[in-house]
Amino acid sequence: MGRNETEAKGNVKSDSLYLHIDSVKTGRRLERLIRQRGYSVRDIQCLLRLSCPQPVYRWMRGQILPSVEHLFVLAKLLQVHMEELLVPLYEMPGEAPGAGDRNCPERLRWRRMTAYSCKYLYWKAA
Repeated sequence: MGRNETEAKGNVKSDSLYLHIDSVKTGRRLERLIRQRGYSVRDIQCLLRLSCPQPVYRWMRGQILPSVEHLFVLAKLLQVHMEELLVPLYEMPGEAPGAGDRNCPERLRWRRMTAYSCKYLYWKAA
């Protein structure tokens, strides 16, 4: 087994365990929790030692996600587990929307995307 085959198989395994994060809903959740706990954007900026408030606003708009280090500190500040700050696109890895309906457009698109990804990984490993 060549190096590329091992890497490709390793990537397939790790990718299948990854939960995709809904950055917009995560941003809304962060904003809601920050406001509920009585913090302002400026407070978060100072507590995380950010040079400007822009990253906090980008998190809240769902443009970017906080780093793991920032998530850790936010979880402590907001008194929740880090995992509770993130909103997954789907509850389980590989679970597509419309899981009960075989002809759901979202499910069909998910299956096509998965098939194309497998073909790409197979082609890249060859």
